[in-house]
Amino acid sequence: MSAELIVSVSGIRDETCYLAAGFADDMDVRGIRLSLLVAPRLKDKYRLADDAVTTAWLRERRELGDAIVLHGYDQAATKRRRAEFSTLSKHEAKLRLIAADRVLEQAGLRTRVFAPPRWVASPGATSVLPETGFRTLAGLAAVHDLTRGTMQRGRVFGIGEGFKAEPWWCRALVLGAGRAAKRGGLVRLSVTAKQLGNEGPRQAMLDAVDLALFHGANSQVYQWKSQSPELGAA
Repeated sequence: MSAELIVSVSGIRDETCYLAAGFADDMDVRGIRLSLLVAPRLKDKYRLADDAVTTAWLRERRELGDAIVLHGYDQAATKRRRAEFSTLSKHEAKLRLIAADRVLEQAGLRTRVFAPPRWVASPGATSVLPETGFRTLAGLAAVHDLTRGTMQRGRVFGIGEGFKAEPWWCRALVLGAGRAAKRGGLVRLSVTAKQLGNEGPRQAMLDAVDLALFHGANSQVYQWKSQSPELGAA
């Protein structure tokens, strides 16, 4: 069985959009679709709703086949070193999900797929996702179909946002991606847009993608797959 390869980019904003765009060009050459992890609010008072250039680019990329994935609401309002949805109660998680969903809808970027910051969601947050319209949860060790109650195992190999970016880790990421692809499993690569501005991490992502493709991996995105292909949502 051929492996599936999902490549995601997070931390996309006014200051990093050009880095994500350059990486997207490299992925286009390889026939790889991206999963673009988007948050309405980021540090330094960033607001997606006020960033017309980035939202336009994200809409364009979705039209080309990339997927938009909600990636939290306001990490800046979370205690330092703690992922936004990692300890939230059901009530608080619901409020943030509804607020984030509204922002993405107004930006023309609504999605039914959720990947929590640092890939960690509390039990309360996980339980409320279906109530707020989300059908897929991309967690650290698996991708969950919230409608059917099934999951596909596959751990995230990432750079930035909780993952290291040192040379030894970049080498381990490439090797890990290659092993997973060779076994025919789900290969999940993730990088922050900021790290794409650093030669080592960027090259590691390209090498990991190329190695997975060498072992026959097929490009996929985070999405909800219905029984009828035309009804799929991303």
